[in-house]
Amino acid sequence: MANYSTCYKCGAKLGGDDIAIYRKLVTRNADEFLCIDCLADFYKTTRQSIEERIDYYRKSGECTLFR
Repeated sequence: MANYSTCYKCGAKLGGDDIAIYRKLVTRNADEFLCIDCLADFYKTTRQSIEERIDYYRKSGECTLFR
């Protein structure tokens, strides 16, 4: 069953950016998601790095996930 409300690893509440960046970086067909902090841990990077990537996609206007 799809879970669009909480991170499947830590249980944190998800926002639109959490879902969009997970779909952009992992898979568009996801129905379970990691929060930004857990996604950063998954990729061995920082939350700031993920947030910068979100900002980049939003400003580019090219990605429909961030409109």
